Amino acid sequence: MKIISWNVAGLRACLKKGLIEFFEKEDADIFCIQESKLTMEQNTFHPQGYSEYLFPAIKKGYSGTLIYSKVTPLSVKYGIDDIEYDSEGRTITLEFTDFYLVNVYVPNIKRDLSRMESRMRFEDLFRNYLLSLKKKKNVVVCGDFNVAHEEIDIKNYKANIGNAGFTYEERGKMTELLQAGFVDSYRYFNPNTIGYTWWSYIGNARIKDIGWRIDYFIVNEDFLKHINETLIYKDIYGSDHCPIGLIINL
Repeated sequence: MKIISWNVAGLRACLKKGLIEFFEKEDADIFCIQESKLTMEQNTFHPQGYSEYLFPAIKKGYSGTLIYSKVTPLSVKYGIDDIEYDSEGRTITLEFTDFYLVNVYVPNIKRDLSRMESRMRFEDLFRNYLLSLKKKKNVVVCGDFNVAHEEIDIKNYKANIGNAGFTYEERGKMTELLQAGFVDSYRYFNPNTIGYTWWSYIGNARIKDIGWRIDYFIVNEDFLKHINETLIYKDIYGSDHCPIGLIINL
C-alpha cells in the first residue's frame, strides 16, 4: 500500500501546477492533503476510483485537510473534538482494519510567535488523541507538523534557533510525541540523510536547497515492521512543500 502526503498550499492552485499528473503517475492507494483551502463545492478534482473526505475550515480559503482513498475506511472522524482547531479543519482520521490513518495540518505559531500558547495546547491534545487511538490498533500519522525537529532537518539551524518552526518549545513537543511511543519513520530509516520538504519562496531557496523537513509520517513503534520504504519527492513542485510517501506491507 502506498500513502502520499502533501501540503499543497491551496488545492485549486496546485491543480494548475502539476498535481494531477503527479497524482496519476504515483497511483497511491491513499492521498492525504493539507492546506486544501476549499469547500466541497469549490473542489473540481474528483479522481475516479477514490472516495473523498474533506474537512474545510470555517474561514474561507484557509487551512483544511482532505483525503482521497481507494480503500473504504471502517470509520471516519473529522477533528479532535476541540472547537478552535476543528473549526480550522486540522485533522481527519480514517480507521482501517489494521491501522488508523490520521491526516494533520499542525497550526503555525506565526512569525511573531503569537500563536505559541495555542500551538502548545494543540500539541498536548493531539498527542493524547493519538495515544487513545494507539490503545486500539496501530496508528499512522502524516502531514505538515510545522516543525523541524532536529538540527539535521534544517539547512541553517544556528541562524534559525528560536524562529517559528524551530523553537525549543515546538521541537520539545515533537520529542514528547516520540517519547510517547511514536517514531519519525523517515529519520528512523535514514538516520544521517538530509531530506527537506519545505523551502521558502524567498531568495531562490529551493534552487539552492535551503530547506526544512517539516512534513512527516509518524507511526507507533509496533508499526515499523510494516514499512517498506519512506519517500521524499523533492523534485515535485506545485507548492512550497514537496510530497512525501510511505510504502507499507500489511
